[in-house]
Amino acid sequence: MTQYTLFETAIGWAGLAWGESGLVAAHLPDATAEVAARSFRRRFPEIVEGAPPPYVLDAIARIRALMEGEPVDLTGVPIEIERVPEFNARVYEIARAVPPGQTITYGEIAQQLGDKLLARDVGAALGQNPWPIVVPCHRVTAAGGKPGGFSARGGVNTKLKLLTIEGAAFVQPPPAKPAKAQAATAQPSLFD
Repeated sequence: MTQYTLFETAIGWAGLAWGESGLVAAHLPDATAEVAARSFRRRFPEIVEGAPPPYVLDAIARIRALMEGEPVDLTGVPIEIERVPEFNARVYEIARAVPPGQTITYGEIAQQLGDKLLARDVGAALGQNPWPIVVPCHRVTAAGGKPGGFSARGGVNTKLKLLTIEGAAFVQPPPAKPAKAQAATAQPSLFD
């Protein structure tokens, strides 16, 4: 049975979903708990809210600390990696080894996989990451210090904010949107 729980962080409501042997999904902090709950129900129609087991409670504490800028290691949090294709699993393993405040490029991951031409495939795998934060896809950047893409709500601005929270050296906070642009945003988010 797949279960989930929601929790508040310094930057919004997040969530974790788990199965028999580890996490099956994570939801990045968002404006409301309901947004996170809807995301889980859409991805897992059979999901129910549940009491988190000890390893999920530990992951929650670590994620909260990370969102407050502490350099927390999430590599020990169990995930059900067998749910993803083998290539993606290899990409996620490399991404999980990148500590807070540091980054790696899509090309560097591709080289570790044995072929620098796999950089686009690496990006595609990271765009499918079911465990953002736990598998820190936000720490993977494009060449030349460019942030690259980010498929989570808020896009690259979310990626830059997460890297800024973690103290990544090269990252500059995204420029503030003009008031008119903020008012025109269709889906409010803490990351807009």
